[in-house]
Amino acid sequence: MNNKYVNYINIFIIFLFFIVSCKGENNMKKNEKILKDLNKEEKDVIVDKGTEAPFTGKFNKYKNKGTYICKRCRLPLYKSENKFDSGCGWPSFDDEIDVAVTRKPDKDGIRTEILCSYCGAHLGHVFEGEGYTKKNVRHCVNSISMDFIPLEKKLKRNRAIFAAGCFWGVEYLFKKAEGVLDTRVGYSGGGYDNPTYEDVCSGETGHAEAVEVIYNPNIISYEDLVKLFFEIHDFTQVNRQGPDIGTQYRSEIFYITEKERKIIKTYIKILEKKGYEVATQVSKADRFWVAEKYHQDYYDKTGKNPYCHVKKDIF
Repeated sequence: MNNKYVNYINIFIIFLFFIVSCKGENNMKKNEKILKDLNKEEKDVIVDKGTEAPFTGKFNKYKNKGTYICKRCRLPLYKSENKFDSGCGWPSFDDEIDVAVTRKPDKDGIRTEILCSYCGAHLGHVFEGEGYTKKNVRHCVNSISMDFIPLEKKLKRNRAIFAAGCFWGVEYLFKKAEGVLDTRVGYSGGGYDNPTYEDVCSGETGHAEAVEVIYNPNIISYEDLVKLFFEIHDFTQVNRQGPDIGTQYRSEIFYITEKERKIIKTYIKILEKKGYEVATQVSKADRFWVAEKYHQDYYDKTGKNPYCHVKKDIF
Protein backbone atom coordinates (compact mmCIF):
# COMPACT_ATOMS: atom_id res chain seq x y z
CA MET A 1 0.00 0.00 0.00
CA ASN A 2 1.19 3.53 -0.76
CA ASN A 3 2.93 5.07 2.28
CA LYS A 4 0.88 8.21 1.78
CA TYR A 5 -2.37 6.31 2.37
CA VAL A 6 -0.87 4.40 5.31
CA ASN A 7 -0.07 7.73 6.98
CA TYR A 8 -3.63 8.96 6.39
CA ILE A 9 -5.03 5.78 7.96
CA ASN A 10 -2.74 6.10 10.97
CA ILE A 11 -3.77 9.72 11.49
CA PHE A 12 -7.45 8.74 11.25
CA ILE A 13 -6.99 5.94 13.81
CA ILE A 14 -5.23 8.32 16.21
CA PHE A 15 -8.06 10.84 15.75
CA LEU A 16 -10.69 8.20 16.55
CA PHE A 17 -8.73 7.09 19.61
CA PHE A 18 -8.59 10.69 20.82
CA ILE A 19 -12.35 11.14 20.44
CA VAL A 20 -13.14 7.88 22.22
CA SER A 21 -10.67 8.69 25.02
CA CYS A 22 -12.20 12.12 25.60
CA LYS A 23 -15.70 10.64 25.63
CA GLY A 24 -14.59 7.98 28.06
CA GLU A 25 -13.03 10.59 30.33
CA ASN A 26 -16.24 12.64 30.31
CA ASN A 27 -18.29 9.54 31.13
CA MET A 28 -15.97 8.78 34.03
CA LYS A 29 -16.46 12.30 35.35
CA LYS A 30 -20.23 12.05 34.99
CA ASN A 31 -20.36 8.65 36.65
CA GLU A 32 -17.82 9.35 39.38
CA LYS A 33 -18.61 7.73 42.68
CA ILE A 34 -20.92 9.84 44.82
CA LEU A 35 -20.19 8.43 48.27
CA LYS A 36 -16.69 8.03 49.68
CA ASP A 37 -15.61 4.68 51.11
CA LEU A 38 -15.18 5.03 54.87
CA ASN A 39 -12.58 3.51 57.14
CA LYS A 40 -13.62 1.95 60.44
CA GLU A 41 -13.03 5.13 62.48
CA GLU A 42 -15.09 7.23 60.05
CA LYS A 43 -17.86 4.62 59.87
CA ASP A 44 -18.12 4.50 63.67
CA VAL A 45 -19.20 8.16 63.69
CA ILE A 46 -20.73 8.84 60.27
CA VAL A 47 -22.78 5.65 59.95
CA ASP A 48 -23.05 4.25 63.46
CA LYS A 49 -23.57 7.69 65.05
CA GLY A 50 -20.69 7.56 67.48
CA THR A 51 -18.84 10.60 68.87
CA GLU A 52 -15.14 11.38 68.62
CA ALA A 53 -13.34 12.28 71.83
CA PRO A 54 -13.48 16.01 72.71
CA PHE A 55 -10.49 18.20 71.81
CA THR A 56 -9.10 15.53 69.44
CA GLY A 57 -10.67 16.54 66.12
CA LYS A 58 -8.50 18.35 63.57
CA PHE A 59 -11.07 21.11 63.03
CA ASN A 60 -11.71 21.98 66.68
CA LYS A 61 -9.32 24.97 66.65
CA TYR A 62 -9.12 25.30 62.87
CA LYS A 63 -9.36 28.95 61.71
CA ASN A 64 -8.74 28.86 57.94
CA LYS A 65 -11.30 30.46 55.64
CA GLY A 66 -13.33 28.28 53.34
CA THR A 67 -16.10 25.68 53.28
CA TYR A 68 -16.59 22.61 55.44
CA ILE A 69 -17.98 19.70 53.41
CA CYS A 70 -19.47 16.31 54.24
CA LYS A 71 -16.78 13.63 54.48
CA ARG A 72 -18.96 11.03 52.73
CA CYS A 73 -20.69 12.88 49.86
CA ARG A 74 -18.46 15.98 49.71
CA LEU A 75 -21.33 18.44 49.56
CA PRO A 76 -20.98 21.79 51.39
CA LEU A 77 -22.25 21.98 54.97
CA TYR A 78 -20.84 25.05 56.75
CA LYS A 79 -18.99 28.29 55.97
CA SER A 80 -15.94 29.18 58.05
CA GLU A 81 -17.50 32.58 58.80
CA ASN A 82 -20.10 30.77 60.95
CA LYS A 83 -17.55 28.82 63.00
CA PHE A 84 -16.77 29.90 66.56
CA ASP A 85 -14.91 28.57 69.57
CA SER A 86 -17.41 27.37 72.16
CA GLY A 87 -14.79 25.62 74.28
CA CYS A 88 -16.81 22.40 74.17
CA GLY A 89 -14.08 20.37 72.43
CA TRP A 90 -15.78 20.00 69.05
CA PRO A 91 -16.10 22.39 66.05
CA SER A 92 -19.03 24.75 66.60
CA PHE A 93 -21.11 26.66 64.03
CA ASP A 94 -24.02 29.04 64.56
CA ASP A 95 -25.48 28.52 61.07
CA GLU A 96 -25.46 26.00 58.25
CA ILE A 97 -25.56 26.36 54.47
CA ASP A 98 -29.20 26.36 53.39
CA VAL A 99 -30.77 22.91 52.83
CA ALA A 100 -27.46 21.20 53.72
CA VAL A 101 -28.28 19.97 57.22
CA THR A 102 -31.27 18.01 58.50
CA ARG A 103 -32.41 17.93 62.12
CA LYS A 104 -34.19 15.04 63.77
CA PRO A 105 -34.85 13.92 67.36
CA ASP A 106 -31.98 11.86 68.72
CA LYS A 107 -32.66 8.30 69.83
CA ASP A 108 -31.82 9.41 73.39
CA GLY A 109 -35.08 11.38 73.37
CA ILE A 110 -33.36 14.53 74.60
CA ARG A 111 -30.99 15.94 72.01
CA THR A 112 -31.48 16.94 68.36
CA GLU A 113 -29.28 15.10 65.89
CA ILE A 114 -27.91 16.81 62.76
CA LEU A 115 -27.22 14.93 59.54
CA CYS A 116 -26.09 15.71 56.01
CA SER A 117 -29.37 16.23 54.18
CA TYR A 118 -28.12 14.45 51.06
CA CYS A 119 -26.37 11.28 52.27
CA GLY A 120 -27.61 11.11 55.86
CA ALA A 121 -24.12 11.17 57.39
CA HIS A 122 -24.20 11.75 61.14
CA LEU A 123 -22.62 15.13 61.94
CA GLY A 124 -23.35 15.65 65.62
CA HIS A 125 -26.04 17.58 67.52
CA VAL A 126 -27.52 21.06 67.56
CA PHE A 127 -28.28 23.13 70.66
CA GLU A 128 -30.20 26.38 71.11
CA GLY A 129 -30.48 29.00 73.81
CA GLU A 130 -26.88 28.81 75.06
CA GLY A 131 -26.05 32.43 74.18
CA TYR A 132 -22.67 31.83 72.54
CA THR A 133 -23.48 34.06 69.54
CA LYS A 134 -26.29 36.41 68.48
CA LYS A 135 -27.90 33.57 66.55
CA ASN A 136 -28.07 31.60 69.79
CA VAL A 137 -27.47 28.29 67.99
CA ARG A 138 -24.60 25.80 68.24
CA HIS A 139 -24.04 23.02 65.75
CA CYS A 140 -21.66 20.69 67.60
CA VAL A 141 -19.99 18.72 64.81
CA ASN A 142 -17.52 15.84 64.76
CA SER A 143 -14.37 16.79 62.83
CA ILE A 144 -14.22 13.30 61.36
CA SER A 145 -17.59 13.90 59.65
CA MET A 146 -16.12 16.76 57.58
CA ASP A 147 -13.43 17.80 55.14
CA PHE A 148 -12.39 21.35 54.28
CA ILE A 149 -12.09 23.28 51.01
CA PRO A 150 -9.98 26.48 51.29
CA LEU A 151 -11.55 29.72 50.10
CA GLU A 152 -9.21 29.98 47.10
CA LYS A 153 -10.21 26.55 45.78
CA LYS A 154 -13.36 25.64 43.88
CA LEU A 155 -15.88 23.16 45.25
CA LYS A 156 -16.04 19.84 43.39
CA ARG A 157 -19.63 19.17 44.45
CA ASN A 158 -22.64 21.40 44.84
CA ARG A 159 -26.43 21.24 44.69
CA ALA A 160 -29.18 23.19 42.96
CA ILE A 161 -32.97 22.95 43.25
CA PHE A 162 -35.41 23.57 40.39
CA ALA A 163 -39.16 23.22 39.86
CA ALA A 164 -40.48 23.14 36.29
CA GLY A 165 -43.63 21.05 36.21
CA CYS A 166 -43.86 17.28 36.65
CA PHE A 167 -40.57 16.30 38.26
CA TRP A 168 -40.28 13.10 36.19
CA GLY A 169 -39.47 14.99 33.01
CA VAL A 170 -37.34 17.65 34.70
CA GLU A 171 -35.14 15.00 36.31
CA TYR A 172 -34.88 13.04 33.06
CA LEU A 173 -33.45 16.01 31.15
CA PHE A 174 -31.15 17.29 33.90
CA LYS A 175 -29.64 13.82 34.25
CA LYS A 176 -28.46 13.96 30.64
CA ALA A 177 -26.28 17.04 31.24
CA GLU A 178 -22.53 16.44 31.43
CA GLY A 179 -21.32 17.26 34.93
CA VAL A 180 -24.59 16.32 36.67
CA LEU A 181 -23.63 13.59 39.14
CA ASP A 182 -27.00 12.74 40.67
CA THR A 183 -30.62 13.87 40.83
CA ARG A 184 -33.47 13.35 43.27
CA VAL A 185 -37.10 14.34 42.87
CA GLY A 186 -39.00 15.79 45.79
CA TYR A 187 -40.94 18.72 47.16
CA SER A 188 -39.86 22.30 47.98
CA GLY A 189 -41.37 25.64 48.82
CA GLY A 190 -44.18 24.54 51.13
CA GLY A 191 -45.06 24.96 54.77
CA TYR A 192 -45.76 21.35 55.65
CA ASP A 193 -43.30 18.79 57.04
CA ASN A 194 -42.86 15.34 55.50
CA PRO A 195 -45.34 15.86 52.65
CA THR A 196 -46.47 12.88 50.60
CA TYR A 197 -47.26 12.96 46.89
CA GLU A 198 -50.97 12.94 47.75
CA ASP A 199 -50.48 15.88 50.14
CA VAL A 200 -48.70 17.94 47.51
CA CYS A 201 -51.24 17.07 44.80
CA SER A 202 -54.01 18.43 47.02
CA GLY A 203 -52.53 21.90 46.54
CA GLU A 204 -52.85 22.61 50.25
CA THR A 205 -49.20 22.23 51.31
CA GLY A 206 -47.77 24.92 49.03
CA HIS A 207 -44.99 22.66 47.75
CA ALA A 208 -43.77 22.48 44.17
CA GLU A 209 -42.63 19.27 42.54
CA ALA A 210 -38.87 19.89 42.47
CA VAL A 211 -35.58 18.29 41.49
CA GLU A 212 -32.38 18.42 43.52
CA VAL A 213 -29.38 18.41 41.18
CA ILE A 214 -25.96 17.33 42.46
CA TYR A 215 -23.29 18.58 40.08
CA ASN A 216 -19.57 19.13 39.58
CA PRO A 217 -18.99 22.91 39.16
CA ASN A 218 -15.72 22.18 37.34
CA ILE A 219 -17.68 20.55 34.52
CA ILE A 220 -21.02 22.36 34.53
CA SER A 221 -21.63 25.74 36.18
CA TYR A 222 -24.69 26.93 38.07
CA GLU A 223 -25.18 29.38 35.21
CA ASP A 224 -25.31 26.46 32.76
CA LEU A 225 -27.90 24.72 34.92
CA VAL A 226 -30.08 27.83 34.99
CA LYS A 227 -29.95 28.09 31.20
CA LEU A 228 -30.86 24.43 30.89
CA PHE A 229 -33.75 24.92 33.31
CA PHE A 230 -35.30 27.58 31.07
CA GLU A 231 -34.72 25.51 27.95
CA ILE A 232 -36.55 22.36 29.11
CA HIS A 233 -39.95 23.79 30.02
CA ASP A 234 -42.41 26.57 29.26
CA PHE A 235 -41.48 29.20 31.85
CA THR A 236 -44.27 31.53 30.67
CA GLN A 237 -47.02 29.31 32.09
CA VAL A 238 -48.44 30.03 35.54
CA ASN A 239 -49.12 27.10 37.88
CA ARG A 240 -49.08 24.56 35.11
CA GLN A 241 -46.90 22.77 32.60
CA GLY A 242 -48.66 21.41 29.56
CA PRO A 243 -51.60 19.24 30.66
CA ASP A 244 -50.54 19.33 34.33
CA ILE A 245 -52.37 22.06 36.21
CA GLY A 246 -51.86 23.13 39.83
CA THR A 247 -49.55 25.18 42.03
CA GLN A 248 -47.31 22.13 42.47
CA TYR A 249 -46.43 22.38 38.76
CA ARG A 250 -45.26 25.99 38.93
CA SER A 251 -41.97 27.24 37.50
CA GLU A 252 -39.62 28.14 40.37
CA ILE A 253 -35.93 28.22 41.19
CA PHE A 254 -34.81 27.84 44.80
CA TYR A 255 -31.49 29.65 45.24
CA ILE A 256 -29.06 28.82 48.04
CA THR A 257 -26.65 31.77 47.79
CA GLU A 258 -26.99 35.43 46.87
CA LYS A 259 -24.67 34.80 43.92
CA GLU A 260 -27.13 32.22 42.57
CA ARG A 261 -30.03 34.66 42.97
CA LYS A 262 -28.17 37.25 40.90
CA ILE A 263 -27.46 34.71 38.15
CA ILE A 264 -31.14 33.75 37.99
CA LYS A 265 -32.25 37.39 37.82
CA THR A 266 -29.72 38.07 35.05
CA TYR A 267 -31.16 35.32 32.86
CA ILE A 268 -34.72 36.37 33.54
CA LYS A 269 -33.82 39.85 32.27
CA ILE A 270 -32.21 38.31 29.17
CA LEU A 271 -35.41 36.36 28.48
CA GLU A 272 -37.57 39.43 28.99
CA LYS A 273 -35.44 41.34 26.48
CA LYS A 274 -36.10 38.50 24.05
CA GLY A 275 -39.84 39.17 24.46
CA TYR A 276 -40.78 36.41 26.90
CA GLU A 277 -43.16 36.97 29.81
CA VAL A 278 -41.34 35.01 32.50
CA ALA A 279 -43.58 33.44 35.15
CA THR A 280 -40.74 31.74 37.02
CA GLN A 281 -40.68 32.45 40.75
CA VAL A 282 -37.35 32.98 42.51
CA SER A 283 -37.27 31.89 46.15
CA LYS A 284 -34.79 31.27 48.93
CA ALA A 285 -34.19 27.54 49.27
CA ASP A 286 -35.76 25.84 52.25
CA ARG A 287 -36.09 22.17 53.15
CA PHE A 288 -36.05 19.74 50.21
CA TRP A 289 -38.22 16.74 50.95
CA VAL A 290 -37.25 13.65 48.96
CA ALA A 291 -40.21 12.07 47.17
CA GLU A 292 -41.28 8.44 47.36
CA LYS A 293 -38.99 5.82 45.78
CA TYR A 294 -41.33 5.03 42.90
CA HIS A 295 -40.97 8.62 41.66
CA GLN A 296 -37.16 8.48 41.49
CA ASP A 297 -35.70 7.95 37.97
CA TYR A 298 -39.24 7.35 36.75
CA TYR A 299 -38.55 7.39 33.01
CA ASP A 300 -35.47 5.21 33.35
CA LYS A 301 -37.55 2.64 35.22
CA THR A 302 -40.51 2.69 32.83
CA GLY A 303 -38.72 3.22 29.52
CA LYS A 304 -41.18 5.98 28.66
CA ASN A 305 -40.41 9.51 27.47
CA PRO A 306 -41.39 12.88 29.01
CA TYR A 307 -44.81 14.04 27.84
CA CYS A 308 -44.47 17.75 28.55
CA HIS A 309 -40.73 18.48 28.65
CA VAL A 310 -38.43 18.85 25.68
CA LYS A 311 -35.06 20.56 25.24
CA LYS A 312 -35.12 23.64 23.01
CA ASP A 313 -32.40 26.17 22.23
CA ILE A 314 -33.07 29.67 23.60
CA PHE A 315 -29.71 31.12 24.55
